[in-house]
Amino acid sequence: MRNKKFLCVVLFNVFFTSAFSQLPTGFVYVNDVIPDLDVELHYHTSNNFVGKPIDGYYSNKLILTIEAANALKQVHEALQQYNLCLKIYDGYRPQQAVNHFKKWARDLNDTINKHIFYPNIKKRNLFKEGYIASKSSHSRGSTVDVTIIDANTGEALNMGSKYDFFGKPSWVAHDGITEQEKANRVLLQNIMKQYGFRNYPKEWWHFTLRNEPFPNTYFNFPVK
Repeated sequence: MRNKKFLCVVLFNVFFTSAFSQLPTGFVYVNDVIPDLDVELHYHTSNNFVGKPIDGYYSNKLILTIEAANALKQVHEALQQYNLCLKIYDGYRPQQAVNHFKKWARDLNDTINKHIFYPNIKKRNLFKEGYIASKSSHSRGSTVDVTIIDANTGEALNMGSKYDFFGKPSWVAHDGITEQEKANRVLLQNIMKQYGFRNYPKEWWHFTLRNEPFPNTYFNFPVK
């Protein structure tokens, strides 16, 4: 009887873990693959263009497809040879978060962080100019928002604009930045490309894995 009771407890624990903690097949927590990776999910905080935590982000846990995580590990290890590391601002993004952006965009009076993230663009034009989309590659699980940091200090290299700044200073080919800032962008672009990622030209931080495993699927499980 005691053994049966113990077996029931084990089976319950297995079921609970499977039902509530396990990611969909093909996804991983990236810190299980890259334990020393610096992760700061801005949409889990109020430090973003909306000015509040975004729907679907319940923890600061980076989730990606297995393929994207393994490719990112190669980038991270290559940078460490130069005493540099990666820092991640976003990875998998549930569709509910994208829907939150869409709802926020319809309220033209809600501009609490305009002066920080989109000072020179009218809010009504954020979709038209390609800074927000109704479907995001992030929801397919193989896109990351990333920068490079100094391994000793943890300070991010200067890329010429802040993360998630909507405007030409964030365009990869923008010429109005210093030579050092250009060199930092080139380093990020080249090393991400070397390990299988392609960039979105209007955002120096945005990269999607080539040959991503779910090119037509937009997931909606939460980040937790």
